[in-house]
Amino acid sequence: MEIEDLLTAGNVLGDFKASSKKQTIQTLSRKLAESVSLDPRLVFDSLLERERLGSTGVGKGVAIPHARVDGLTGISGLFARLCTPIDFDSVDDKPVDIVFMLLAPTDAGADHLKALARVSRLLRDENTLTKLRATTDASALYAMLAQPSSNAA
Repeated sequence: MEIEDLLTAGNVLGDFKASSKKQTIQTLSRKLAESVSLDPRLVFDSLLERERLGSTGVGKGVAIPHARVDGLTGISGLFARLCTPIDFDSVDDKPVDIVFMLLAPTDAGADHLKALARVSRLLRDENTLTKLRATTDASALYAMLAQPSSNAA
């Protein structure tokens, strides 16, 4: 599974502005819901429910909010580079400026876990994070994320 299987160029935001974790999840979930023709409230509620189990702020300024949602036919993602880091209750207590949101069908099973692992491997790489933080250009960000050589792991 490659990043381009999860992400379209239209779902990459290079200069996202948000002031809180809830606002970030709400705004990004609305955009992702629209791109996959789902009810934005359903998506937001599903992501918040997952977040209540434990923060998806994984450290190093990265968050990977994710949820399983009824009505999806495949796994879909959205990437946002925040203009200003925000508190996300991350495991390392550091603010987040990179968010990769994932939605999966309720019956995705192992594919959901594979997608999470793929995104996590990509965003653990210091060189990748440095490059992602160096630009606000959405098309450049998409090219970096979707490039197979940049995320071979």
